[in-house]
Amino acid sequence: MTPRPDRPPYRLHASLLYQLTLTSRLQERRFEDGLKALGLTRISWCVLLAVENEGLSQPSGIAEFIGIDRTAMSRALRQMEAAGLVERRRAAGTDRRHTAVGLTGAGREALWRATPLAEENAQHFLAKLPADERDQLRRLLAVLREGEPRNLIKI
Repeated sequence: MTPRPDRPPYRLHASLLYQLTLTSRLQERRFEDGLKALGLTRISWCVLLAVENEGLSQPSGIAEFIGIDRTAMSRALRQMEAAGLVERRRAAGTDRRHTAVGLTGAGREALWRATPLAEENAQHFLAKLPADERDQLRRLLAVLREGEPRNLIKI
């Protein structure tokens, strides 16, 4: 296909947002490889964080925090419950449709073991930038997200 004469051809690898996507994929894949060795996925890691560090217990709130839909949340909780990482119980004083999610001892242990992986993964990439450039990158990424829907399900 011949490019339109009124504009230059789009160069994928020259696209800044494509470069951002590639960088995101690289760090995700590296982190996921480490999580796999612990029997975790990126989603299960995020669930553990949401429950333990953010104090979330309702599946819908956890799903929103992570940016996944209810079906994916339900599937993740089933798998994590079967693996002994979380427990679901009926929330006190509510009907049977409301459940609360809590970590088991094994879930807390998995979170403690995975946290250094997350920190090392971030350090692997961010150490390539001086502190002032890391701060600048953080600010610039926040600017790019301004006015955009936070919930990834809607994108």
